[in-house]
Amino acid sequence: MIRYFSSVGKVIDEIKEPEHGSWIMMTSPTIEESKLIAEKYDLEYDDIRAALDEEERSRLQIEDHYSLVLVDIPVIETRNNKDWYITIPLGIIITEEVIITICIEENSILNDFANGIVKNFYTYMKTRFIFQILYKNASLYLRYLRVINRKTDKVEAELHRSTRNEELIELLEMEKTLVYFTTSLKSNEVVLEKLLKSRSIKKYPEDTDLLEDAIVENKQAIEMANIYTNILNGMLDTFASIISNNQNVIMKFLAIVTIVMSIPTMIFSAYGMNLKDNNLPFANTNHAFWIIIILSIFLSITTIVYFVKKKFF
Repeated sequence: MIRYFSSVGKVIDEIKEPEHGSWIMMTSPTIEESKLIAEKYDLEYDDIRAALDEEERSRLQIEDHYSLVLVDIPVIETRNNKDWYITIPLGIIITEEVIITICIEENSILNDFANGIVKNFYTYMKTRFIFQILYKNASLYLRYLRVINRKTDKVEAELHRSTRNEELIELLEMEKTLVYFTTSLKSNEVVLEKLLKSRSIKKYPEDTDLLEDAIVENKQAIEMANIYTNILNGMLDTFASIISNNQNVIMKFLAIVTIVMSIPTMIFSAYGMNLKDNNLPFANTNHAFWIIIILSIFLSITTIVYFVKKKFF
């Protein structure tokens, strides 16, 4: 799908055909749409399709008549009725005439620009537009990291009163997300640093300040991701040990119950055998049944007291 936008004063309007200074937003474009834009603006077809490859790494590519900025952005993915976070590539191509964005799916970053939510956004200010995208991207990473941290606290509270694996699996998913975030943020950092040093893309003083803010936000996101990853790793190890210990306690309790119950079982089994000339204790005694019952109870209680004194319970 291809949409065209142009700034009219302080308002962003969607237009039918691209014009000078407009923004072309390509969302999961078809091969025909990619070829159309590539031919119209003399672009490499592979550069347009690069952002559609989920394994593509962030990079800055300077050509003779256009530049390609490729970064990873965070998006929400729903699995098993739960929201998880992944990263996908976002391609930004700057030409003399237009600015082009390519992404494999719709995302909140570009939608905010298309819906006119972002202040001081003009499609013809291409350099500022790039830096605004990069700044919002870094800020979105920070927001999602805070959400992940709150989810981690919630799962931790549930783990305190649970021995199930479901919470541990959820923590593992969060750990995987943090690994993706850290890798993507570090790749984005390289691109941001190259943009700051690059002379091929014109930068005005206010634009440079915006880029520097984006670099600061990105660095903060990397630090937060590293901190949350370390906390999560320690939490996983601790709770895995706690759950294992809880299971050991349960097994020990069941073993003790089995030992205590085996005492009367053995006694009753011995007296239940039909032997000729039975000389078992109390065999010919009045009230032998009750004596054996009381003896079994006494031995069982004695065993329980012994285990309690040894702190086996």
